[in-house]
Amino acid sequence: MRAILLAAGMGTRLRPLTLTTPKSLVEINGQPMLERQISFLKDIGVNEIIVVVGYLREKFEYLKDKYDVKLIYNEKFNVYNNIYTMYLVREYLGDSYVIDADVYLYKNFLDKDISKSTYFSGYKYGFKNEWILEFDDNYNVKDIVIGDGEGYILSGISYWNKKDASIIVNELEKVIELDKFFDLYWDHIVKDNLLKLDIQIKRIDSYDSFEIDSLSELNSLNKFLYNKQHSI
Repeated sequence: MRAILLAAGMGTRLRPLTLTTPKSLVEINGQPMLERQISFLKDIGVNEIIVVVGYLREKFEYLKDKYDVKLIYNEKFNVYNNIYTMYLVREYLGDSYVIDADVYLYKNFLDKDISKSTYFSGYKYGFKNEWILEFDDNYNVKDIVIGDGEGYILSGISYWNKKDASIIVNELEKVIELDKFFDLYWDHIVKDNLLKLDIQIKRIDSYDSFEIDSLSELNSLNKFLYNKQHSI
């Protein structure tokens, strides 16, 4: 088992913090988000960790010595969405976690004994334009729709077994070869090929993970953590 951490983005909505620091290395409670992910992965025995970098790539170099991770550079980080990032590391996808590096993991809910492709998702409220997971009574994902409201959404945390990874990689290569992927995310590959895949949802608590995409989201998380630390 391995993990792919997607950390190539510029994080423009977190400026001025990200003018000199990559979004995933912004510190929360004194620790960069990405380092917390790496520590949680190592806690469950995942030691092969690939970090895809782009913006301010030099800032990640210390991770190689500190955690023995592998860095892969996406030179087109400011051209394409993360579909190209995933294309660069497609050979590692089988039996692998994929985690967006701008996600703060409050608890370590990662499963070391996982075997079925899985989206980890907490119930969220009041969102707009998010990817909503629709699933049956056995928690098998049947559809992914983009919309507003409340529900279980893509949280940027997933696991892919070798069988499903092979299908995803094949479809990903087709899209890249057609050169029609400028506005796509790698999640589009999954969404458009759900009938070929066998994916489940693992429900986590709403506050087990937080996507930090803006200063307001960062401020909300800091308030949450402060309240938790000072609650009786």
